Amino acid sequence: MAKNILICDDAAFMRMMIKDILTKNGYNVAGEAENGARAVEKYNELKPDLVLMDITMPEMDGIQALKKIRENDPSALIIMCSAMGQQAMVIESIQAGAKDFIVKPFQADRVLEAVQKVVG
Repeated sequence: MAKNILICDDAAFMRMMIKDILTKNGYNVAGEAENGARAVEKYNELKPDLVLMDITMPEMDGIQALKKIRENDPSALIIMCSAMGQQAMVIESIQAGAKDFIVKPFQADRVLEAVQKVVG
């Protein structure tokens, strides 16, 4: 069965790019969120197998959303997406329970490698 993935990024273009990579490789995009607050709502509503979460977003950033989701569901699988030079935030997100991280600009093979590593 295809894994359900929630994509959270404030840039519609980025969500579209990730969705394209995932759907072409047999994954199902269960939903999308444009900020951390929506990501938490969508996670609770959809219960996806995996979340791809941007770190820098309006309203609630990815790290806050990650912590909130893991508070409600400690087994949540989340991969963080960051721009170059966000090392401190990447480390903070891993400590908060993120399973992996992907650096922008995305390379399809790196996205797939991270997703496969986390959800198989």
